[in-house]
Amino acid sequence: MCGRLPGRNGRRLGTAAAAVLALLAAASGAQAFTITLAAASPRTVFLAVGDGSFVSTINGSPATYCAAPCSYNPPIAQAPNTTPAVNPKIDVVSVSVAANAVGNGTAQAMTTNSAQAQSFFDHYGFCNLPNQLYIGGYYREPGNAGKTATVTATVPAALTDGAGDTLPFSQISWTSGGNGDAGAEPFPAGSFNGTSLTVGTIAQNQWAESCWTFSYKNTVVPAAGTYTGRVLYTISAP
Repeated sequence: MCGRLPGRNGRRLGTAAAAVLALLAAASGAQAFTITLAAASPRTVFLAVGDGSFVSTINGSPATYCAAPCSYNPPIAQAPNTTPAVNPKIDVVSVSVAANAVGNGTAQAMTTNSAQAQSFFDHYGFCNLPNQLYIGGYYREPGNAGKTATVTATVPAALTDGAGDTLPFSQISWTSGGNGDAGAEPFPAGSFNGTSLTVGTIAQNQWAESCWTFSYKNTVVPAAGTYTGRVLYTISAP
């Protein structure tokens, strides 16, 4: 496999992906990778947060289901007969905080159960599992009008446990960066500081991806329990 050149600015319509953030008994970055795609029909957007899937009829072969790890030769940028598919998996990001560390202000690294370490664009080992969560996709149209697709996160006000206790979602933040990156991230660092957030953009006829590293601030003392909450990520284009 050929390596990806550091610093390269070639970043490898509404769909949605979901991720569950879990806290047990109590979550930095490099830079960016984007690639310009040839304008083509049909008008399409694709988003994968963690694991994703494609259906392909490359070279006239029968349609096949492809899940992580997954790539195509030629890559998707040169294969308009490769189309996104729905992957039902909801990836989980979690952390278990030791009883004697709960609320002590020391941030806790979170990990994911995602299997998607490699770029969907060229199979490059982009994210480092289980410490990072892949996020990537593309926006393709027949023309080039300078449009931009937006990726948003719909966030509950709090994580909850079975007893009705709550934990602010704002306790969770992330940094952004993948192996071989250079430049501004299309999906930059942030935190869940609201119920509706813009977490990134993809230019028209562009592939974009990042790797997120989540962290739990650990500045509150919740009741003991398992806290969960689901974030819904949506891509939309004008």
